[in-house]
Amino acid sequence: MYSLLVADDHPLFRDALHAVIRSGFTDTELVEADSLAAAIARIEAQEGLDLLLLDLSLPDADGLEGLKALRETFPWLPVAIVSAHQERQLVLDAITLGAVGYIPKSTPREQLLAALQQILQGQLYLPAEIMRRPPPRPPSAPGATLSDHRQSRLPRLTDKQLDVLSCMSQGMSNKQIARELAIAETTVKTHVSAILRKLGASSRVHAIVMAGEEDLSGYLAKRPVR
Repeated sequence: MYSLLVADDHPLFRDALHAVIRSGFTDTELVEADSLAAAIARIEAQEGLDLLLLDLSLPDADGLEGLKALRETFPWLPVAIVSAHQERQLVLDAITLGAVGYIPKSTPREQLLAALQQILQGQLYLPAEIMRRPPPRPPSAPGATLSDHRQSRLPRLTDKQLDVLSCMSQGMSNKQIARELAIAETTVKTHVSAILRKLGASSRVHAIVMAGEEDLSGYLAKRPVR
């Protein structure tokens, strides 16, 4: 049995989210809070919470400040963001701060349940439709080209490793990547380890953030066809 806390200040959305979760996770305990303060009180009073679903627009928390506070106070509790905001950089910032997933409020029912299942199994979830969007281009330093900025680390990877990193950036698990690329799951794990080593990334999330910073999708689009 799972125990989930939903922190959102809109009663109708909480009700709708509860209905969706109960349809897919029948043996689940759901508790709710309408503010950051109420969420903190719930966490302190509730034993055995498995996941907090956090809205970024709570009345007493400014954007990611609520996530920061929760990660500092309750580092043991996984936090997934459920938000109407769909900016790519916001997703990456949330993951960097320790969120285990980012679920847009526009996510269809079946996809939301699949995202929750992935998160509850200990995997990271990122919305593929957002992560596929190209990031805004950063200003170039004097004398440097955008190509120079992008190509600082990605050329260290083989074509297959780039494909695996692209799938990782879309929030796919190792099993999903194996299915997508028609390779063994053990091979995916080997590629992931090599990616982390070659990029100098400290974790899977760090590698995904680095891929976003260097516009992996743009780099792949310019990759020579072989």
